[in-house]
Amino acid sequence: MAARVPTLTVSVSAVLVGTGAAIGAETARPLPALAALVVAVAIQVGTNYHNDASDFLHGVDTNERRGPTRATAAGLLPASRVLGGAYVCFGIAALTGLYLALLHGWLVLLVGGLSIAAGIAYTATPFRLGYRGLGDLFVFIFFGIVAVVGTDYLQSGAIRTVAVLASIPVGLLATAVLVVNNLRDLDTDRATGKRTLAVRLGPGVTRVQYGSCLIAALTMPGILRLADLVGAWFWAPWLTVPQAVYLIALVATRSDGPALIRALKGTAQLLLLFSLLFALALAHGPA
Repeated sequence: MAARVPTLTVSVSAVLVGTGAAIGAETARPLPALAALVVAVAIQVGTNYHNDASDFLHGVDTNERRGPTRATAAGLLPASRVLGGAYVCFGIAALTGLYLALLHGWLVLLVGGLSIAAGIAYTATPFRLGYRGLGDLFVFIFFGIVAVVGTDYLQSGAIRTVAVLASIPVGLLATAVLVVNNLRDLDTDRATGKRTLAVRLGPGVTRVQYGSCLIAALTMPGILRLADLVGAWFWAPWLTVPQAVYLIALVATRSDGPALIRALKGTAQLLLLFSLLFALALAHGPA
């Protein structure tokens, strides 16, 4: 429950797309790809654990909250144990990162260290990035650009334009997962002093932000095609358009907790399906 398994598509999707780009360049390497997956998932789970415990300790998870049950707030686990789990996950990410650093040097250590630090700073005092409206930027950078480009780099040995551009839709859809989550919690977050970007922007603009993330993500395969960075399968991610349209309409017209929880799970599923199809398109190489 504390790991928030339905949202782990965020980390998995980034590794899928980065590996798809590497396959397209004929530089795919299974072990570094697997290690990248372990690092990405461990950092996300660690961040989720830290958030679960920290929100409880900061008094954010109240009885008025409309989201799924939080393990610490519900008394299912003590905060100390959940925080301990977070640091175990960050430790797993760090140890796996050492293997990757042996392959690619100090840059991997630096990026990995920053990623773990950001996961802790997301809710840890005094930084509390998620409480200051910086959560959306954090997700876009680390679960979009860094994760996709990093996965491709660990296999290709280079920072490539195709991976950078391919990371943008992944980052946008990962951000959309957080946006709908924060939209659902907007009222309770405001009441408890958690100043997420949704709280700062208000519900109307946040709904526009959500729709914009999905629409912008869906334009990117066409942009890569125009740049001759993806081949004839570029259209495959557009098979998710019906689901995206449904989710945009759902978020635009509904404000009740159950509907937004459904939208959250649907957005996480959209991210995974889009990424699978996008990875398939990238794996077929450039035009």
